[in-house]
Amino acid sequence: MSRSISTVLAALLLNASPAMAAQNLQHWVATWGAAQQLPEPANELPAEHWRDASLRQVVRLSLGGSRLRVRISNAYGSAPLVVEGASIALAQPGKADIDATTLRPLTFDGRGTVMIPAGAEYYSDAVDMTVKPAADLAVSLYFKGEPARQTGHPGSRAASFLAKGNRVMDAAWADAGSIAHWYMLADVEVRAPATTGALVVVGDSITDGYGVAPDSNTRWTDALSARLRQSGAAIGVVNAGIGGGRMLRDGLGTSLAARFDRDVLSRAGVTHALVLIGVNDLGSQHRNTPDLPADRQQLLADLQTAHRQLAERAHAHGICLIGATITPYKASGYYHPEAENEADRQALNDWIRHSGVFDAVADTDAALRDPAQPQLMAKDYDSGDGLHPSAAGYRAIANAVPLAALRSSCREAR
Repeated sequence: MSRSISTVLAALLLNASPAMAAQNLQHWVATWGAAQQLPEPANELPAEHWRDASLRQVVRLSLGGSRLRVRISNAYGSAPLVVEGASIALAQPGKADIDATTLRPLTFDGRGTVMIPAGAEYYSDAVDMTVKPAADLAVSLYFKGEPARQTGHPGSRAASFLAKGNRVMDAAWADAGSIAHWYMLADVEVRAPATTGALVVVGDSITDGYGVAPDSNTRWTDALSARLRQSGAAIGVVNAGIGGGRMLRDGLGTSLAARFDRDVLSRAGVTHALVLIGVNDLGSQHRNTPDLPADRQQLLADLQTAHRQLAERAHAHGICLIGATITPYKASGYYHPEAENEADRQALNDWIRHSGVFDAVADTDAALRDPAQPQLMAKDYDSGDGLHPSAAGYRAIANAVPLAALRSSCREAR
């Protein structure tokens, strides 16, 4: 006599203890993450800070939980990366010292050291540790030597700390130096109920948080995470913005079209993604090329195709894709756009709103624009450069995200 696999699994669940049943109804979900880049020379960590040295990095979690793990990245490495020791603990933004009562070693397959091949990312073993939503977690890593090529996220808007020797299990780092970048840290995940998901936001410097005060956690994605908590929604928020990022071409980081799989599809528990990108695609062509009518027409077509491709890939993984309109930048002294460039922005925004490609739309253009001069950001929402939002502007972007779209599955939305 034979039974189907589903019948066997159902029988096992029926006979399982309540604790076992609860465990079977949980999964890993990203509670924090960052887009990985190959740091340009100015943002590399000097070799002396890798040699017999410890690096402590503080990140703000979006979801809480009682069991977590960390993913270490060697995505841009050209040789294996050896992590000689690691730990986690609760921390405070801008502080090198951590809460000693929460200090836990990180292991990899039961060992305190791990070799991560070039181009790979490895999970730590799971750690029993209770963290609350909006908690700050310190991840400390010890290295004996510098990597052949670094992987990191320069736009951390947060201080990381440096100390000589293996200090990962030391709570106090009184002699620590600091640097405002993250390195080799892809994400943190928590075990959460199967109904809990995560939103990954992909974009450029507006998403990365250009202009926010260091260690303040006031990016627009932080404001969105707070808004979700206040609404009672349990959903992780991961910021995968890259300063200078473009949809179609590499810049300071890999193009979004090329990094979408790693930054969105490969993260645990992702149910939704939001795409807010295009300023640098439109602005760079206008600034750096003749920007002829045929070139402009082709760029718009290419941007539409790229967005459609992202939607198809997201839907293939059961992920809803929210499209965000391109924010005003007519007053930008960097791109100094002309009427034709503004017309292209309006055309792309009209397509984002009405094409039907997306499961929902966050109209960030409407949220920020000056009603009397819609090609400009409203004065209170402009940081002063005509391109990046102010603190109030970032909050306005967070408020433009339709929460109802985050409460439904992709199947329900479509």
